[in-house]
Order: sequence, then C-alpha cells, then structure tokens
Amino acid sequence: MEKKEQLYEGKAKKVFKTDDPEKLIVSYKDDATAFNGLKKGTIAGKGVINNRMSNRLMKLLEREGVPTHLVEELSERETLVKRVSIVPLEVIVRNISAGSFAKRYGVEEGIVFKSPTIEYSYKNDALGDPLLNRYHALALGLATEAELDTIERYSFKVNEVLSAFWRDCGVTLVDFKLEFGRLSDGTVVLADEISPDTCRLWDSVTKEKLDKDRFRRDLGGVEDAYKEIMGRLEKKLGK
Repeated sequence: MEKKEQLYEGKAKKVFKTDDPEKLIVSYKDDATAFNGLKKGTIAGKGVINNRMSNRLMKLLEREGVPTHLVEELSERETLVKRVSIVPLEVIVRNISAGSFAKRYGVEEGIVFKSPTIEYSYKNDALGDPLLNRYHALALGLATEAELDTIERYSFKVNEVLSAFWRDCGVTLVDFKLEFGRLSDGTVVLADEISPDTCRLWDSVTKEKLDKDRFRRDLGGVEDAYKEIMGRLEKKLGK
C-alpha cells in the first residue's frame, strides 16, 4: 500500500492518504498533550507502544463482535485503517471515579460505581469538548438515534471485554475514551485508538497509575509506566 500526501495531523497521530480511497495510513507520534492542548510534551517511545497496543486490543475486540477500522499493522508506528468519517462525539466509559468526573462532582477518586456509566462530549477543540447528552447530540445532528444506540452497545461491550482482559493482567480499567466513525456505507465502527493515552489503568494492588495521568499530573516515570503496561499486555497475549 503506497503512502501518499498527509491528510491530517492531530495531537498524537498523522494520517496519510493511500492509493486506495477507502484506506488510510495512521502514523503514531511521541508528542503528548493534556488539558485540550494547554500542556505539551514528549513521551519517548509512546507512538510505538500506542500503535501496537491499540492494534492488539482492536483485534481482541473484533473477535468479540466489535467492528473496528483496523486493517493491518504496517510497522512499529504505522497502521493501515479503513477510511471513516468520525462521529464528532467522544464517548467516555467510567467504572470508577477519577479525573474530571471526580473534580466536576466533588467526589474523591477511587469510588467504584455500581454499574458503568457513559458520558458524551462534543468533539470540538475550539469549544473545549463540552459535555452533552443524547438529546443534545440529536439536536445538533451529530448522530442518529440508531447510531447512538449502536455506539452505546459497542462501548459497553468494549468495557466488558477490556475490563476482563486488564484484570487478568493485574490492572484495573478505571475509565477510557472511545471514538467511532462511519464507513462509506454508513456502518459505525470503532476508530481512533485504545492506549495509555485514552485509558486510565491502575495497578490492581498498589493503585499505581500506568497511563497518561503520570504526564498530566507531573508524577514522573511516564515512559516506564507505558513500558510496564505494554509488558503486561505482551505477557498476556505474547509479543
């Protein structure tokens, strides 16, 4: 597959056209951002880890009935994906109080919810990705009712599969962000990535943070945390 001109560059990835109009190449960067881009830095080796981890987990989810944009991994930093039109919603699934949820509602981190919860935010950097609900999403024409039903069903399935997977790795899946896209025929599939950039992952025993919160909160040991979580994944799935 021939890589052609760059189509887009985001905070963590570059996207390139290919000779197939229905397929794109995603290249993962080591750049790190937080707080809607207000904090910027670099996490050495992050792009390699996020690329490989995301692909491994998407293959796992495909086997469990969640369709994704993944086609194949091309190199340690590049992956061939199906071209999608991104639904402009960030879908946050939460199992335990943490981060903005704890701050917004004035509760401590670490409260285990009786059942998982879903939040939507409008994927719009200029507006600061504001929270919205299903009715807002419908009013703004961001997705149809059927698409929202599909997105929620897939999101809870992702949570079920990944919570069990990480539990077996000695890791608690606290919360995570998903993005979905539409294929050219309108089919909704999981897109973007699943990585320590988009998930909160705590050691099940020590509660040590093994994700981008180490960067957000200046906790140090960011690269080591990413390597540790990748090592646990590889121990479970093989290298």
